[in-house]
Amino acid sequence: MEEKKVMIQLKNVVKFFGRHKVVKSINLDIYEGEFLTLLGPSGCGKTTTLRMIAGFEEATEGEIYLDDVNMEGKPPYARDVNTVFQNYALFPHMNVYDNIAFGLVEKKLPRAEIREKVLNALEMVQLEGFEKRKPSQMSGGQKQRVAIARALVNNPKVLLLDEPLGALDLKLRKQMQSELKHLQQKLGITFLYVTHDQEEALTMSDRIAIMNQGRIEQLGTAQDIYEHPVSKFVADFIGESNILEGYVTKTDDATISVRFEFGQLDGIAASEFVDEEMIYVSVRPEHVKYSQKPVKDFHLQGIIKEYIYAGSSIRMIAELPNSQEIILLCHPQDTLPATGTDIYLYWNPDKAVLLHTNEDKLYDLIEDAVLK
Repeated sequence: MEEKKVMIQLKNVVKFFGRHKVVKSINLDIYEGEFLTLLGPSGCGKTTTLRMIAGFEEATEGEIYLDDVNMEGKPPYARDVNTVFQNYALFPHMNVYDNIAFGLVEKKLPRAEIREKVLNALEMVQLEGFEKRKPSQMSGGQKQRVAIARALVNNPKVLLLDEPLGALDLKLRKQMQSELKHLQQKLGITFLYVTHDQEEALTMSDRIAIMNQGRIEQLGTAQDIYEHPVSKFVADFIGESNILEGYVTKTDDATISVRFEFGQLDGIAASEFVDEEMIYVSVRPEHVKYSQKPVKDFHLQGIIKEYIYAGSSIRMIAELPNSQEIILLCHPQDTLPATGTDIYLYWNPDKAVLLHTNEDKLYDLIEDAVLK
């Protein structure tokens, strides 16, 4: 099997703004032709990480390599990357053709070559015939396409995209997500994409790096991260999850029991937890089931609080004795018990994820997983 080529490599990258450490020792390999997304809430360090790769910020510590070349001290124009911003950054006094051609003109390429490259770029983003339009005469989606064409016309090794669809309405945003992914697959260029939109990341990415408080909390495919979150933060941030806090009451070679304030789970397959350890149990709403009779190994009883109609599904909200709410997804055609009914909650044990609450242990596991 052919080994993937690393296009971008971050080694122990740290960034301080004054005394504030905004990026905390990131190690990350991004492969040639990969669509990798940095995903996380505002202030998690994702845009700062992208800007260090682009050369707009210098790393305080660590090394950044682009195609095996150390980028230390290299200004943005000396790096074989181009950046697409949320606000497009188009020149308002120039038409579409001149906006896209700007970088090529600065390189003093022959006029015929510039024209050929610009027209090819316009074709890639489906804007043939728009050469003479000014940005003010275009929609948000069209302006975003021009910004992408301007970045691609230089044939960079890496395209950096910082919240590029953030200013678009929902329908156009979804359309552009699909177009961007298809374009990346067609061109085979490495895309590094920054967003706080979970659905956008899950839809478009080959791999996702979840960032939290300056760290990479988890790195993997969309399916890996959704089905096997490594921390409470990831389970809570990606999609929707029911998270129960408890402690381990019994262990043997292969199973544990977990005691909650309001009930207990028995016979859970797990070996990396110890007696009395505090843990989280995370289970997605689509995996939670209910019964009006007790279920073996599950001692979790609640009351149906309300139903919320959501078109293709109905959200059942069950309230536990400690007032914590658990969400279940039901089919609209199901005959459902009345609100106020006592029910027992259960799930396929393979569909629940057990998570450490100890941060030191958690980050040791995360670092090991990212470096593999």
